[in-house]
Amino acid sequence: MPYSVAVAGASGYAGGEALRLLSAHPELEVRTVTAHSNVGQRMLDVHPHLRSLAHLDFVETMPEALAGHDVVVLALPHGASGALAASLPEDVVVLDLGADHRLTDERDWARFYGGEWHGSWAYGLPELLHRGSGRQRDALAGARRIAVPGCNVTAVSLALAPGIRAGVIESGDLTAALAVGPSGAGRSLKTELLASELLGSASPYAVGGVHRHIPEILQNLRAAGAEQPTISFTPVLVPMSRGILATVTARLVPGTAESTVRDAWVDAYAAEPFVHVLPEGRFPKTADVVGANTALLGLAVDADAGRVVVVAAIDNLVKGTAGAAVQSLNLALGLPETLGLIVDGVAP
Repeated sequence: MPYSVAVAGASGYAGGEALRLLSAHPELEVRTVTAHSNVGQRMLDVHPHLRSLAHLDFVETMPEALAGHDVVVLALPHGASGALAASLPEDVVVLDLGADHRLTDERDWARFYGGEWHGSWAYGLPELLHRGSGRQRDALAGARRIAVPGCNVTAVSLALAPGIRAGVIESGDLTAALAVGPSGAGRSLKTELLASELLGSASPYAVGGVHRHIPEILQNLRAAGAEQPTISFTPVLVPMSRGILATVTARLVPGTAESTVRDAWVDAYAAEPFVHVLPEGRFPKTADVVGANTALLGLAVDADAGRVVVVAAIDNLVKGTAGAAVQSLNLALGLPETLGLIVDGVAP
């Protein structure tokens, strides 16, 4: 008997990607989809690519619609998940694709988001390294409330955590410049996300330490062993519908051998099914990960600058959102972590 699943906010990009992965999962059955402005519409009116779910119609996002399911996925705007989640029974597995339960410090929430803080849940990035030893997946086994990471956070955290834990990079003066697709901003109509604004252009946003993902990145780096990390984080919208290419740099600890640097990343992810370190001299493209729950990392040492450069590529809607949710859900339910997820991208 498959686990029954409801997806709230299923009409958006994150909700739609969650539906795509959940519908192909052999142990899950999507039975309810909710929305706001799309209530009453058929699934195929909103997501014509999801043919296997053609029998579903969107209903209003109410606790009554979500009740009675084994799993509830919340793909809602920031600030909308907390109250709804509080109305669900404790034995239901709830996954929040928004930010409401990611941060462990209420002060960070007040500064970067504002409004009521609803506390932190088990963090849904299984590969995140912990100080000394261990990984975040240990905290996900049997979890009933899971906060799925931010997509930019996933790319940057995976790129930096091995060097932090191994002690080969300094945690101050970190930099991250990201090329991101606009699907990460959601499906609502915004002038800056129109094709006429994006095509043929690259547009920076949230510049100067104000991006909401910064405290989450620093939280993850502290978990990996950083004492007082700082990061200059600059995202740039580029004309690709999905994907993140993060170029991340850090100062090397003086006297660190180049071979030791590469070993830190290779050893950290050698057994990970979804995080792959590319051979020396190779760097990923976003096209390599479209549709896959894969993070690809390329690594170089800039000896003259005394820095390591890590380039990370993920699909923001898969490894950055819905894939991380399914991966974490598998762990919570005691299923094989890779079930229902693929490492192969779509090309061309």
